[in-house]
Amino acid sequence: MTPQSFLLSAELADYVRGAADPPDDVVADLVAETAAMTAAGDGRPTYQVAPEQAALLTLLTRISGARWAVEIGTFTGLSALAIARGLPEDGGLLCLDRDARWTDVARRYWARAGVAERVELRLGQAADLLAALPVRPTFDLAFVDADKTGYAGYVDALHPRMHPGGLLVLDNTLRAGRVLDPRDDDDRAIAALNTALAVDDRFDTVLLPVADGLTLLRVR
Repeated sequence: MTPQSFLLSAELADYVRGAADPPDDVVADLVAETAAMTAAGDGRPTYQVAPEQAALLTLLTRISGARWAVEIGTFTGLSALAIARGLPEDGGLLCLDRDARWTDVARRYWARAGVAERVELRLGQAADLLAALPVRPTFDLAFVDADKTGYAGYVDALHPRMHPGGLLVLDNTLRAGRVLDPRDDDDRAIAALNTALAVDDRFDTVLLPVADGLTLLRVR
């Protein structure tokens, strides 16, 4: 099953996708392989960004002029593929994930798309991998789609490593609407983070009703 916004009916989701550039064969095959994996019980479809969200990530990467990017939570690599495609040829993307099986799928599709040389994958706990990075402005763009209770810590760790004017993108910040009535620790963590970011003077902040909620943070 292809991931889609919980705010859209299946028919409207199809319409939205039909009104944009269609996914190429690489994206279509990656979505299909991921769907087969999740149908077999390996992860959930919501671990993967929706195709229209991937297209938005490519566009955001290009229009922001990002050269160096970092991703926390890679899964089978669609979001990383989207970001890498938006980078210039001399740019690079650092991916942090803890699961070799899923990211082995990602590596195959990055190679097939011709962007593998732009992507570096490091496996381990994201918090530890982030902490090991130099504390200096390095990245122009960051995408976070990992454990929800870790988001606040990731934002704090990324901030000093982002260039002024850099863009942080946080996925799943509506939690299928459960931010209004949190049911578990993930919901509560995201609801609390949304409240905190709305008054955080480190960033210009907007939460967009895209897919499962997409928060954009521009470093001031």
